[in-house]
Amino acid sequence: MPVNPIPEGYTAATPYLVVRGCAAAIDFYKRAFDAREIMRLTLPDGTIGHAEIRIGDAPIMLADEVPNMGYLGPQSLGGSPVAIVLYVENVDAQCAQAEREGATMLKPVVDEFYGDRSGTLTDPFGHIWTFSTRIENLTPDEMQQRFDQALNRPDDED
Repeated sequence: MPVNPIPEGYTAATPYLVVRGCAAAIDFYKRAFDAREIMRLTLPDGTIGHAEIRIGDAPIMLADEVPNMGYLGPQSLGGSPVAIVLYVENVDAQCAQAEREGATMLKPVVDEFYGDRSGTLTDPFGHIWTFSTRIENLTPDEMQQRFDQALNRPDDED
């Protein structure tokens, strides 16, 4: 049987999170985000060398920090420059669940100009997550018009 060069379920960019306390992070993601653990490879010292979870259909890879190789998580770096965006059926319920489990709300859930209802939070390990539910289908032109209005910019004149 031929090997598929792109594994099933990995058809888009896959985030890889470096975490201080990867096992605890996996447990948190299960409770707060309804993640399913797919696999984990544990080193002899108990740290996780590689693990995979799924939140909805989104695969996410993660591992413990390895400071001597330069693999540091947000807690060691003083924050994360990257946010992960996931679409869910009910953003309000998802964000409330995450907050109950220890996530900190950075931006409350609101209806956004681009047609999503979204909220952003940080998990206890320093990773930033935006959860969204599509509430309105808009064209890029409609989004730009609403964006301009939000910024109080006049419409471009041709």
